[in-house]
Amino acid sequence: MAEHIDIAEREIRVLIENGEYWLRNRGDIAMMVVTVERIRARWPRARIGVLTHQPSVLRGLLPDAEPICGPDWSWGSHGWQGLLNRTAGTTVVGPAALWWRAATDGPKDRLRAIRVRGRGEISTPQESAVAPELEFPVEIPAAVEQASLVLANGGGYMTDVDRYQAHRTLNLLEHASALGIPTALIGQGMGPMRDPYLLQRAAEVLPKVDFVALREGRRGPALLDKFGVASDRVLVTGDDAVEFAYRSRDARIGADIGVCLRVADYAQVSLAAQGIVGQVVRTRAAELDAGLVPLIISEYASEDRLSTLPLLAGAAKPLPAVGRGGTPADVARQVGRCRVLVTSAYHLAVFALSQGIPAVGITASEYYDDKFHGLAQMFGTGLRVVHLNDPELEQELTMALDELWDDAPALRDPLQQRAVEQIDTGRSGLERVFGLVENGPVRPVQRSGG
Repeated sequence: MAEHIDIAEREIRVLIENGEYWLRNRGDIAMMVVTVERIRARWPRARIGVLTHQPSVLRGLLPDAEPICGPDWSWGSHGWQGLLNRTAGTTVVGPAALWWRAATDGPKDRLRAIRVRGRGEISTPQESAVAPELEFPVEIPAAVEQASLVLANGGGYMTDVDRYQAHRTLNLLEHASALGIPTALIGQGMGPMRDPYLLQRAAEVLPKVDFVALREGRRGPALLDKFGVASDRVLVTGDDAVEFAYRSRDARIGADIGVCLRVADYAQVSLAAQGIVGQVVRTRAAELDAGLVPLIISEYASEDRLSTLPLLAGAAKPLPAVGRGGTPADVARQVGRCRVLVTSAYHLAVFALSQGIPAVGITASEYYDDKFHGLAQMFGTGLRVVHLNDPELEQELTMALDELWDDAPALRDPLQQRAVEQIDTGRSGLERVFGLVENGPVRPVQRSGG
């Protein structure tokens, strides 16, 4: 314990690569909340910087972290001026930014379009006419130079579906490793990954990373082995949002059916499938006398709202969605009032299973096949995967929903027990990360520039 106190007395700077810089995905935010809390508990005086495009919103969501943002992407002042700025950001600017976002936020289709067209987010190698080194330029934030640890927070971005974010993270980790700064990835989903340039970069960078914690064992371990990552640097921990959601558990069995259908460039869903999902959840909710709850995990381009809210048209007992300014905790509480979920959003299934609530994961892509099947392996029970292109979709979805509705009471304790096991494993993984700093050489912090 004395060693931890001594370490906490010197200035530690943890730089967190946040996979979603716009802070519009409540699942990603939930993972980050847990990570920041765990770091703060270990190192009370550490500076925890999060890379973001939304500094004021970050202050409102995560008062214990400080935004690292453009144009210079460096650490802010740490003197009295810095303290005043952080205090104002936490007590005034952050809450005001959350209020303003709730009041004015709307679809951000242009943001996603820019990222897709300009960054090659989902384009295949055959579709992309831009040289890889130009499509994914190396842009390293200045803050890394003074970091004691560079930590890539959990997400599903190490995949062909989000090549821009994957390359951005790999570039950052490579640069930090070259400087002798400890590096780690936690709560990561890996793959599918077939893009030749992304495979090349992953094989160049990931073996140099000091530790990798995976949220699933379906694809990640084999991919890392293929890249040459030593097995003693890899641990399957589960998703870091499990602990976040577990806190919202309720002793009572819920009475509602939760639903989320995401239609996006990386989650194509036919109009026919959308119609069948809506028909099934409305019909079963009416016959079971259940409320039907639209659950919104992502506000990016309003992708969850635009495709989920229409499903409630004509429902017997429709319930309201969380507002645009709603927090991850708000959604986790909504999930807690459900008896079963039907969702194509991965983190809503995490929120449900972690509270002991079964879910039907609906998928129309290999990307989501891996997400849901990997999550099913981690919990062992309570998650049924249904393909939206199944010619018997109506029957399969109805059967899965009915079975989980009936089995919900019996599934509650086993699911919560698996959640506790993943929470413990996730904390063990972060202990490995803490050790990289506490047991490694002390890197003097250069004070110039913040």
